[in-house]
Amino acid sequence: MLFKLKIFRGFIFSDYFCSAKRQPFGSASLKSKYKNTNFLRIFQKMTNLSVNINKIATLRNARGENKPDVEQMALDIESFGADGITVHPRPDERHIKRSDVYRLRPALRCEFNIEGYPSGDFIDLVLKTRPTQVTLVPDAPDALTSSAGWNTVANAEFLSAVVERFKEAGVRTSIFVDPDIEAIKGAATTGADRVELYTKPYADLYPTDPEKAIAPFEAAATAAKKLGLGVNAGHDLSLENLAFFNSRIPFLSEVSIGHALICDALYLGIEETVKRYKAALCKQ
Repeated sequence: MLFKLKIFRGFIFSDYFCSAKRQPFGSASLKSKYKNTNFLRIFQKMTNLSVNINKIATLRNARGENKPDVEQMALDIESFGADGITVHPRPDERHIKRSDVYRLRPALRCEFNIEGYPSGDFIDLVLKTRPTQVTLVPDAPDALTSSAGWNTVANAEFLSAVVERFKEAGVRTSIFVDPDIEAIKGAATTGADRVELYTKPYADLYPTDPEKAIAPFEAAATAAKKLGLGVNAGHDLSLENLAFFNSRIPFLSEVSIGHALICDALYLGIEETVKRYKAALCKQ
């Protein structure tokens, strides 16, 4: 087990905790090993950071060579403190390739999240690699990026069938949704484990009106929790707006961040950037 600690604003928190036999911090074995309950309480307050490495693959593909090495970058990001790695293998393979997914799955020791539209090819890829989590998005094959959540009511039958297949394979399922109560209710009927809240509207409004920006996400997250769904979030979260978002959603399980994090890494370096994002996720 690899375990590293850091002091931040008077709190001890995990820079990283990735091992082949990763255990939740509330597990009986860890409670027995670490009897300091304050220590455990701090860890239980942490929100997981999953780093989307699509942009790293985009840079590699620009030259047709293996620089940067996507697999090695993922392993380095893991070692710098990320709780997970996210990829979104699109049909045209313009960034992450299917071959990347097959290489990453056995190499990573932290959580592995695969995003995508549940086409036949995508379902096959997930069932063959069995990541920790699959996040279902409603993107068209030629979409530049994920820009809206599912209409979970209209697509309830389709999503339910897909979720059932993934759950039978032992893969945690999350459905990408707008901060809309009806969409969250629809997600709950599919049997999914979590929802991922589409946070671009929050990021757009945050600079001028943080309270107005966060309000629908607080309501959506609360509704999801009441329905027994875990809550993830992602899209345009950054060092500017992440800490506030995280502080207002106390039961947030995970954020998935790629574009902003890689942009920051161009100036700060990837190791320092991951540490700053982790610090922003330390609940006070």
